Amino acid sequence: MLARVQLSAQHDALSEKPEVAGAIQVLDSWLSASVASRGEPGLSIGIVYGNDLIWSKGYGFANVEKRIPATASTLYRIASISKVFTATAILQLRDAGKLQLDDPVSKHLPWFHIKEPRADAPPITIWHLLTHTSGLARELPAYYWNDLKFPTREEMMRMVPEEPAVFAPEKAYKYSNLALAIAGEVVAAVSGEPYQQYVENHILRPLGMSSTLVAPSPTSPNLAVGYRRRVVGEPREAEDFIEARALTPSAGLASNIEDLARFVSLQFRDSPLGGSQILKGPTLREMQRVQWLKPDWQSGQGLGFGIRHVGQQVRVGKDGAAPGYKSLIEWVPAEKFGVIVLINGYDAEPTYYVNQALSIMGPAIAKATAQPKTAPVADPSWSKYIGTYTWKHVETQILVVDGELIMISPEAAAPWDTRVRLIPVGPRTFKMTGGGNDGELLQFEVDENGTATKLLASNYYRIRKR
Repeated sequence: MLARVQLSAQHDALSEKPEVAGAIQVLDSWLSASVASRGEPGLSIGIVYGNDLIWSKGYGFANVEKRIPATASTLYRIASISKVFTATAILQLRDAGKLQLDDPVSKHLPWFHIKEPRADAPPITIWHLLTHTSGLARELPAYYWNDLKFPTREEMMRMVPEEPAVFAPEKAYKYSNLALAIAGEVVAAVSGEPYQQYVENHILRPLGMSSTLVAPSPTSPNLAVGYRRRVVGEPREAEDFIEARALTPSAGLASNIEDLARFVSLQFRDSPLGGSQILKGPTLREMQRVQWLKPDWQSGQGLGFGIRHVGQQVRVGKDGAAPGYKSLIEWVPAEKFGVIVLINGYDAEPTYYVNQALSIMGPAIAKATAQPKTAPVADPSWSKYIGTYTWKHVETQILVVDGELIMISPEAAAPWDTRVRLIPVGPRTFKMTGGGNDGELLQFEVDENGTATKLLASNYYRIRKR
């Protein structure tokens, strides 16, 4: 049931390094035991580092009755992970100058009329849709999650005015499938292409996501059977197939580990726009930045993505849940490392598996990819800068510590926390790294003997004590 994807020689080398290979063995053993003990029908997992899927494997079965193994190629309904493809499409159109995030939705969808709870409520914007702050109800006023008979686009357009908003925009975070379904309609209206065609042409094809389906069918090849929750003592029941229709931009797509690895890898790149770089780096970072902070200050909402703190680590991703399936993609931007988990059981907990994969693989990958460090050697000429510089009652000290030229505030309660590294960039000129003037230049003035007499930053100076 092993299914590894050979994306590059670099990925192969990384997975074979002792630290990573050992961590993979530990994770594999734990996954085998956990999938069995928790009774998952099937689970597929992928570990992504940078541009590469460095390891992937399937456990259990894509089809229990037919004993078809789950692999990295197995397709699963990814449910709400569909929303990040809709958000990606919106940001592509924004970058192309075809819309703005603060545009009222009604500017692009004349049929969009919502009864607001307050007469003075501001208009619902595209930004509100992507950040789940529109105040819209979670769903349309119909029981499609019970009977699985999802509305058509025309039925959605008719029902939208019938469902009043729950909150005024930006009053609270309120997750809404309806909001992202409407965002998908914005994509179609602004681009002039049907939603499915736009996503295929501008996202899936350029990324090489050739197996991903915007609108899967019950006969789609390699699609895992979705299963209902486990009942002790009884075999799992297969779930009925869902045709998402109007909710496709919110919950309709199907994908696999191999394709989603390409999407996760995109999040780490900052190449010139074009080809598989379907969004520029600043836009990708904008999507992964907190746009709405939740009251606990431990999690928030980006543009399509969720963001959470786990210890000192910031993680970005999106989960999905639909009858028969659970899924999660999550990565650590600072480490360019992420995990994808797809499961065909509705009572599964993908976060349980992703948390373990991140904690087991993260340190191993960090160790294997760390650049060897050489001890810095101080330039002997820096001795002319060492000393204390003042202005009125403020003191700044220049020191050489561990081969580096640094600046501190000696009178601070924690002087080491005030340190700023000074990186040479020119004659008597240094770039400051750390502190309030991070990235700016600092220069020294010297006398006729070459001894420093003054330091000058962009907005202050200090005179050396004699």
